[in-house]
Amino acid sequence: MTRPLRRVLVAVMLSSLLIPVAAAEAKPNLFSVMMDDDVLVYRDDTTRDRALQRMQSLGVDVVRVTLLWSVVADEARDTKAKDRRFKQLKASNPKAYPKLNWDRYDRLVRAAQRLGIRVYFNITGPGPKWGHAKAPASQKRNAATWKPKPSEFYKFVQAVGKRYSGQFKDENDGRFALPRVSMWSIWNEPNQAGWLSPQWEDGKPSSAIQYRKLYDYGYRGLVSTGHASDAIMIGETAPLGVDRKDARSPMRPKEFIRSMYCVDDTGAPLGGDAAAALGCSWWDRKKTLPATWWAHHPYTKNVGPTVKDKSPDSLTMANIEDLPNFLDAIGQKTGRVKTGIDILSAEFGFETNPPDKYSGVPMETQATWINQGELQAFLSPRIIGQTQFLLYDVGPRTKNSAGSKAYWSTYQSGLFTRGDQAKPALTAYRQPLLVFPTGQVDPATNRPTYTLWGALRFRPEAVEDVVSVDWKPADGSADWAPITEAKTNQTFQASPTSEPVKVVEGYFYLPTFTTPGPGKVRVRFSVPQPPYVYTSREFDLQ
Repeated sequence: MTRPLRRVLVAVMLSSLLIPVAAAEAKPNLFSVMMDDDVLVYRDDTTRDRALQRMQSLGVDVVRVTLLWSVVADEARDTKAKDRRFKQLKASNPKAYPKLNWDRYDRLVRAAQRLGIRVYFNITGPGPKWGHAKAPASQKRNAATWKPKPSEFYKFVQAVGKRYSGQFKDENDGRFALPRVSMWSIWNEPNQAGWLSPQWEDGKPSSAIQYRKLYDYGYRGLVSTGHASDAIMIGETAPLGVDRKDARSPMRPKEFIRSMYCVDDTGAPLGGDAAAALGCSWWDRKKTLPATWWAHHPYTKNVGPTVKDKSPDSLTMANIEDLPNFLDAIGQKTGRVKTGIDILSAEFGFETNPPDKYSGVPMETQATWINQGELQAFLSPRIIGQTQFLLYDVGPRTKNSAGSKAYWSTYQSGLFTRGDQAKPALTAYRQPLLVFPTGQVDPATNRPTYTLWGALRFRPEAVEDVVSVDWKPADGSADWAPITEAKTNQTFQASPTSEPVKVVEGYFYLPTFTTPGPGKVRVRFSVPQPPYVYTSREFDLQ
């Protein structure tokens, strides 16, 4: 997106959001990702297929799925017979693992392919016991995630890469070749102890030091199995952290990135004792860590997507532009990361109350905030995709006291409740819409003017569509009636002399419109088949 349109969007649409953005080249598409491991990989085929069909109807392009090392490797070395087979075939061979352990992933990639949805695998630990160093007795709580062995992880990634190369014949379901997977990321939230520990050890950022090796081995495992041209993502970083520095203390992402790349606050390489403490001589041998994109989880938790965290080392949607800017500084000063690397917003969402009165926000607020977050992703020149987490709320932890905070410690960020009731966020996700006052008055009518932004996610992105902007008077004297139209994929100009700029495909934008009087505004789109008419959320205007 070039400077003229960005200036208009910021000045008109985002004055109330206070979102900083910068100029950049246009991006033709912001692809839509959804994540819901529970229904996609841990249930039955019927549940998975129904979820995929719903995702497809909403316009989801890609599903992000956690491919857990421990799930596939479970029981791989539990008996002497299996141990002999495992050693004979080697851990880099998909057939060395219990064949039924692959089924949940095999059937998912087949089902997704039938619906035209791409699968993006996040290959991650925790791994089996033999894939980790043994934790000391004092770290029993962290034993499952304690110091994964990069060389063992490398072999597992090779097995995954071979299985989903497009050439591997599935030994479970008819011996047909499994579909190829071409989107990957290495490890999940390495700056969180629930995935990688210790976070800190003897005052050193152990997780960052470990992750640079885990990513390197994982990347090489994919390249060695024919995936060099695929999208391979680094990071999958969590947005927040704490000041404490112990084995379980989550590390803020900027601190994690600095430690991983061995740089200071400006992105310049460390030297001397500071570099030695972080094992930075590793970079003398490696020089760079290739990656297609950086994946990040820019949650703001239970505050709005424009509210910054108090720590400058946090990276949420409110300051997401800091991430590409900092990575560029590192790339320019060290070459250790690709300059200009794009960002995937790989997890994003808001929990609702009901049911979670501790971390949830009102359902209407969830709907508004996921649209605001998407607008920020739309405006960011370097974000190439936005992920919704989840489709369905996760059930509570029934082992804890009903209604307690621990009981609701699972995620309630779905578009549907656990009981399959649609939340307002469902409509907001399918048809994003935001309306902002411009602060100006129409001279012909003396009425306030507004600007409007939205999308038809469920429509083919390359198709130019026309939406009707409808108005209904506040006094109820008339029903809904069209007052103007908007078109997707249109070229707009900030001024008659500025450079034309094309809006991201599938999105529409009205720089200014007014209504006949106070009332409600919505967007309507008609199709020739059921449900015939799609209507957006409604906005009250003066």
